[in-house]
Amino acid sequence: MAIQTVSTTPFSDQKPGTSGLRKQVAVFQKPNYLENFVQSIFDSLDGYQGQTLVVGGDGRFYNRQAIQIILKMAAANGFGKALVGQGGIFSTPAVSCIIRKYKAFGGIVLSASHNPGGPDGDFGIKYNIGNGGPAPEKVTSAIFERSKVIDEYKLLDVEDVNLDRVGTTSLGNMTVDVLDAVNDYAALMETLFDFEQIRQLLTSGSFNMCMDSLHAVTGPYAKAIFEGLLGAPQGTVQNGEPLEDFGGGHPDPNLVYAHDLVEVMFGAKAPSFGAASDGDGDRNMILGNNFFVTPSDSLAVLAANATLVPGYRSGITGVARSMPTSQAVDRVAEKMGIDCYETPTGWKFFGNLLDADKATLCGEESFGTGSNHVREKDGLWAVLFWLNILAVKGQSVEAIVKEHWATYGRNYYSRHDFEGVDTAIANELMDGLRSQLPTLKGQPLGSYTVSYADDFSYTDPIDHSVSQKQGIRIGFTDGSRIVFRLSGTGTKGATLRLYVESYEPDAAKHDIDTQTALAPLIQLADQVAKIKELTGFDKPTVIT
Repeated sequence: MAIQTVSTTPFSDQKPGTSGLRKQVAVFQKPNYLENFVQSIFDSLDGYQGQTLVVGGDGRFYNRQAIQIILKMAAANGFGKALVGQGGIFSTPAVSCIIRKYKAFGGIVLSASHNPGGPDGDFGIKYNIGNGGPAPEKVTSAIFERSKVIDEYKLLDVEDVNLDRVGTTSLGNMTVDVLDAVNDYAALMETLFDFEQIRQLLTSGSFNMCMDSLHAVTGPYAKAIFEGLLGAPQGTVQNGEPLEDFGGGHPDPNLVYAHDLVEVMFGAKAPSFGAASDGDGDRNMILGNNFFVTPSDSLAVLAANATLVPGYRSGITGVARSMPTSQAVDRVAEKMGIDCYETPTGWKFFGNLLDADKATLCGEESFGTGSNHVREKDGLWAVLFWLNILAVKGQSVEAIVKEHWATYGRNYYSRHDFEGVDTAIANELMDGLRSQLPTLKGQPLGSYTVSYADDFSYTDPIDHSVSQKQGIRIGFTDGSRIVFRLSGTGTKGATLRLYVESYEPDAAKHDIDTQTALAPLIQLADQVAKIKELTGFDKPTVIT
């Protein structure tokens, strides 16, 4: 059981993005690639000797092998205890829950979130700090700097841990506790929501739901909570078995990739309520009978109805949204007299606000919503929140959303993704936009007049750190806006994201098709950025 010190050489491509380090599986399988990054994490931390590390992932291909390596390295580097999910499984919000409940030093999450899995798919790794949230930029920057000069790593020479048996074992001087992946998370949910009221709804005979876990990590959680604790019929959860390749599907809960659920919810005998979650369980899509709820509207509805739910009955201190997310929740915050924070994309930016009690609910347009109960977005939490509201109000999903629009106005909103764009071309497009910014304010663009044009910069109100070049915004005098940014979550080329938003206060105009309502802005965005001309794309890869 000796500690091995293994000589290595640096890799130049280990800079973590907004959600850690993501590459194709084959990259992580290179000799020393994973080990280098894990050692760079440990070398960038202080004070972890004898402390507790949480380790778990979404069950995708290479998850089990990576966990064994990480455990042996953690033991060799002096951690005192490791908490691991049974089968190597932990949803990302469950990792945050476990870190916080057991006061762990931090955690390592193995996931590429909504990216495809399998041997030819993607893999990812990120470090979460002691508050349960993703490492802030000062930590990820330190990890990257260390990765550029690393020359050795430590590994305990020992047999693999049995990840399938709940219980305690030892790796050298480190204790390994294999935990039931679901129990602690489910217990937390019971403290936030009225499970009895939701149970009555799900067993009433007049309400039925369909939960699609996309063969990803939330399957065991959804079955245990919805079909177990809440009494929903067996079969409520579809695609509930986590598979290393997600059943060949793309575990991204949107209208394109969650097509099985969409067919059910827009079919002739659609259930009352539908939901889907992603690879690692931190995203959600909410559907009613023949009705899609945008993530932006979902956040706004949850904020407006928060006091109906036990965990938020005393009210919320504030809300936060990522910059590209629609301004629907801003209108709720204004009416409630609470603060609304606009942050860059990436959940790590919400952590400081949550820790400082500046915000209670937060969300991103990329199907992520969460609160101060953990420090990650949380897909099943959002589903339970919706079910609790539905149980209290006794209305359909569509009725609740349309009632919300009547009160606050409707923010027509859509995201157009252009995936796999040549990186050089994507950067050329963004640079072309940046060059126009100084001259746009006050100028007419089509039938619109530019109110502001900038490359979004954010100063954290808690630690005063500054994040620049977070997305190009062009806002108009009528409240409409178009936003352009390059996503950092893909592994092939670049993903160009265009966000288009307009505000309609007139309830008589709330039933227009979204793409129709936004057509003038979509056309304008193409003209300004030369999307079709530069990328060669006739249409987006995905529209949400």
